[in-house]
Amino acid sequence: MFPYRDDRPTFTFPFVTSLLIAVCVYVFFREITMSDFARNVMIERYGLIPAHVTLQSLVTMMFLHGGWSHIIGNMLFLWTFGKSLEDAMGHVKFLGFYLACGILSGIVHAAVNYGSLVPTVGASGAIAGVMGAYLVTFPRANIKTIFFFVIFVTTVEVPAPIVLLYWFGMQLVSGYGSIVHTTVSDGGVAWFGHIGGFVVGIILVFAMGTRRLYYRPRVY
Repeated sequence: MFPYRDDRPTFTFPFVTSLLIAVCVYVFFREITMSDFARNVMIERYGLIPAHVTLQSLVTMMFLHGGWSHIIGNMLFLWTFGKSLEDAMGHVKFLGFYLACGILSGIVHAAVNYGSLVPTVGASGAIAGVMGAYLVTFPRANIKTIFFFVIFVTTVEVPAPIVLLYWFGMQLVSGYGSIVHTTVSDGGVAWFGHIGGFVVGIILVFAMGTRRLYYRPRVY
């Protein structure tokens, strides 16, 4: 199941969402053109290492990705849910919200994996925050989703709560499983970063608020 857009009308161009995607894509292309050694050095320096957390790494890790499926999936989710939330919050507030979700989700991940020397990269925690905020901001929205069934591919509209709560449930199940199977020397997905980001997003959007969307021209 791959969401790729929602049915919400937007009233402003998603400058921040577009800029975040552009920066992540630019950094990713820089990564894949490096030698393996240089790329590993970059990830060690700018990724989040739970045993040595810094404010810099909590921010820079959001703009690094571990492969094509990682960045494509993250950017698709960011575009799907980010543009409408940015429209509702306003550009500056949305940027602050996004960065705060990413930082706090990184802290949750580091706390759960305290002592780990494995670098963590990706915007997933921040995007999880966007998804949590989207759930409570647009509970009646529908998400256009690509479904793969054996050899058939189709698109359907699914209510946003079903998509988002299904995704969150998968993170909870996977996070629980990782407690048993993951050690500080293992790599993998930062499940608790996702869970933390989602919950933080719900809390922050209530604290920061959204603006009214009435009486503004619609942007297609």
